[in-house]
Amino acid sequence: MKPKSLPRTIATARHPLQTRRGRLLLAALSLLGAAALWQLPSPAQAQSASAGKAKAASTAAAAPAAAPVQLLAAQSELSFTSRQMGVPVDGRFKRFDAQLSFDPKKPEAGRVAFTIDLGSVALGGPEFEAELAKATWFDSKKQPQASFQSTAIKALGGGRFEIAGKLNIKGQSRDISVPLSLSQAGGVSTASGGFVLKRLEFKIGDGEWADTSMVANDVQVKFKLAFQGIAAL
Repeated sequence: MKPKSLPRTIATARHPLQTRRGRLLLAALSLLGAAALWQLPSPAQAQSASAGKAKAASTAAAAPAAAPVQLLAAQSELSFTSRQMGVPVDGRFKRFDAQLSFDPKKPEAGRVAFTIDLGSVALGGPEFEAELAKATWFDSKKQPQASFQSTAIKALGGGRFEIAGKLNIKGQSRDISVPLSLSQAGGVSTASGGFVLKRLEFKIGDGEWADTSMVANDVQVKFKLAFQGIAAL
């Protein structure tokens, strides 16, 4: 018996990839594969890129951090002069601190914070210092610190700057402007300047001592602050 012949529709059917549409699909897939392979880095390129990233990370880790600006307290001074019945009376503070971020070439981006330990006042004798600690004067038992916080720094040229900010003493805050000169030698930057403080605006010498014929309202404040870590002028 002869085997039956397959139906014509089955016998003449082609594999999908033998049709024109199939050949086009195969060509498209081949092109996509080639493009993907073209974008892949060669083993040498991949190794080079990996080495470059490792070197960059190592360099960043090895770079030293910028040294913070440090106040050199032993080389710094903060003093004041008041007048009692026309006679000058000199005093100073033994403990104070400063935190600053300051680049002389970009002063407008700088910040200055300053604190004073009011209990560290020296006025020539323990009896005078005990008097200043009272509520009438500094009230340093209840309000032990005075503070200054800058709001703007402006260059005036020739190593001179003007710092505007808020001074706070005994809970009283006032805007002040402080001019200073900055000099540098041997890795140390020294800021020198001064300003006039109106004591009654801060309730210093209140009550019977508010009489300015006894104690003048103007108090001359002077400072010389030495720092390490400020960039060159």
